[in-house]
Amino acid sequence: MFQVRLQVQSVEKPLYRGTLHCFQSIIRQETMLGLYKGIGSPMMGLTFINAIVFGVQGNAMRMLGADTPRHQFLAGAAAGLIQCIICCPMELAKTRMQTQGTGQKNTTRRLYKNSLDCLIRIYRKEGIRGINRGMVTTVIRETPGFGIYFLTYDTLTRSLRCEPDDGYIIPKLLLAGGMSGIASWLSTYPVDVIKSRLQADGVGGANRYDGIMDCVRQSWRREGWRAFTRGLTSTLLRAFPVNATTFATVTLFLMYMREDEVKDCEPMRPDLQPVTERLSVQ
Repeated sequence: MFQVRLQVQSVEKPLYRGTLHCFQSIIRQETMLGLYKGIGSPMMGLTFINAIVFGVQGNAMRMLGADTPRHQFLAGAAAGLIQCIICCPMELAKTRMQTQGTGQKNTTRRLYKNSLDCLIRIYRKEGIRGINRGMVTTVIRETPGFGIYFLTYDTLTRSLRCEPDDGYIIPKLLLAGGMSGIASWLSTYPVDVIKSRLQADGVGGANRYDGIMDCVRQSWRREGWRAFTRGLTSTLLRAFPVNATTFATVTLFLMYMREDEVKDCEPMRPDLQPVTERLSVQ
């Protein structure tokens, strides 16, 4: 919520001074329910996205063979690319829902009732192209972003020596996952700003941007380099706990499944296997 509001707000008449002020303003003007605008879209899509991301990444690693940093990046990039099919429409609905009725406690001029209604209305008006608005910027963000995401996680788990019998494995996995999320967002955040502005463009009025480069030029001309860091603080505050939990949960689940698989098999040599290879579903 804070991320999108800060990214797309008018620089001429800004509503929010920063993350904390945005939080306070939404509660004061739109009640606590305002913090949950657009939540339906992520709830519908995140399960599928995570299934695609970790499934594609695991299968890509097996196809690539040797577990190397380069292969970790390529497998992650492949996962990021494929999940854009779901990610782009999901984030379009979320952005539209979060930007409508900004600063209004009760509004009778809501364009969309919910996330599903939002996508249906966009499809009826603009067709498939409208549903995939922002797809190019989503691909540009997600492909290298997920490559860095998995590469960072693999590097950190190796450095921290995350082994199944380690008494401190959960804190280590949480740290590795959280830092991976931060690294991924830092590497692609300017693209995310452009994506959000393009997806919010034209809501309740005329379109401001003619395309990606026009959005970049206008943003730079009006705001300078700061335009591409709008909402970064709130994004990083969210990124650490979300990705720490995600990676730790997936890794511990794979550990549990892996232990069940090898109970009746010959002993393996875990000493030289990196955690990402050892925990892959066979």
